[in-house]
Amino acid sequence: MDKIEQHAHQEAKSFYGLGIAPRLLDILEKSGFKSPTPIQAQAIPVAIQGKDLVGIAQTGTGKTLAFGIPMLQRLAQIKGQGLIVLPTRELALQVDEALAGIGRDIKLRTAVLIGGMSLAPQKRAIMGKPHIIIATPGRLIDHLQQKNINLNDIKIVVLDEADRMLDMGFAPQISQIFRFLPKERQTMLFSATMPPEIMKMAAGHMKLPIRVEMAPAGTTVERVTQELFIVSNVLKFPLLNKLLESYLGSALIFTRTKHGAKKVMRQLKAVGIGTAEIHSNRSLGQRREALEGFKSGKYRTLVATDIASRGIDVNGIELVVNYDLPSSPDDYVHRIGRTARAGASGHAVTFAMPDELREIRAIERLIRMNLPLSKLPELSLIGPVPTAEGERDFGSAQYQPGRHRSNFSRRSFGGRSRKFR
Repeated sequence: MDKIEQHAHQEAKSFYGLGIAPRLLDILEKSGFKSPTPIQAQAIPVAIQGKDLVGIAQTGTGKTLAFGIPMLQRLAQIKGQGLIVLPTRELALQVDEALAGIGRDIKLRTAVLIGGMSLAPQKRAIMGKPHIIIATPGRLIDHLQQKNINLNDIKIVVLDEADRMLDMGFAPQISQIFRFLPKERQTMLFSATMPPEIMKMAAGHMKLPIRVEMAPAGTTVERVTQELFIVSNVLKFPLLNKLLESYLGSALIFTRTKHGAKKVMRQLKAVGIGTAEIHSNRSLGQRREALEGFKSGKYRTLVATDIASRGIDVNGIELVVNYDLPSSPDDYVHRIGRTARAGASGHAVTFAMPDELREIRAIERLIRMNLPLSKLPELSLIGPVPTAEGERDFGSAQYQPGRHRSNFSRRSFGGRSRKFR
């Protein structure tokens, strides 16, 4: 696999010179896109030539236009359809929205095939001969099995957030989809990380792909500041409430479980903070309403599980809070990538309990830095707050009144001992 590596400081100054057709250049200019991001500057010229491509770039770097612009241009030249496969409904809708923004003037037709919605409108969209099909793996297979769609005219395929699709167990569905695709096609694969499974997928379904890598795995967005608190479970919510008194902008809060997301959402509502929840137990309509409400300012906070760590494309998020540690270090990078997007700055705060030092070390090893440790402020228990119908919850039956402080040390990677107070 040929490899091209670039970094953010080598960013191209404009979209001119990348091989983009004049009409698309005009559309980009009218849409306010002045200069390409690094992944766009490196991927667009390769993709416009029709070459297979593996793009590795962290979240929030403009990957949609990196494959969207070449797809629109090449489909105008070679005819046929494009297919974009993504892991979640939210990502599919966001990609559709982004492509609609640049495809409006050229009367771009898309069909979005995702779960949680009726098949009938999707069948009508398919019958309308869309230029681009945007789909999640399971729903696309549903339509294929019901013979609502065939993929014979697909000329360009994009797998977006490929590592996330593998994490979510979609590898068998991806292999099944490829069996329906023409052998002669252009294939592009975009991913935030490059695990061996991605290399295997590229080798099995692509022809001499060019690898475009913007940053090594574990690279965090440039302008995000990070902070770590060691805090017991009982004081997590009081600490969150204190943070939201200091950071007045929008905040995205990550929990590990759906139950945890619902509980934190109820606690926030109980103290008068506008909030919504987004996780796999919510219907598509509820998830869309939550995301739109968060974008519009109806909700100041959004509580999410990791289903949303790569599915929330919202500019201006001031604060990301890891209320619970993620299940994998890679998810830490994706979570904090929701802030400091498009050149803005942002702050990420992580709560870790005293028995979670191993998980913190794994994160630090991946991002190649120690998370700056902050001292807990004075906190008092907030409660009781509602949890479920008929319940009252003070946070922990083990809570003892009085001042609460963690006091222990650990060995850092540099051999220095750090005190947690």
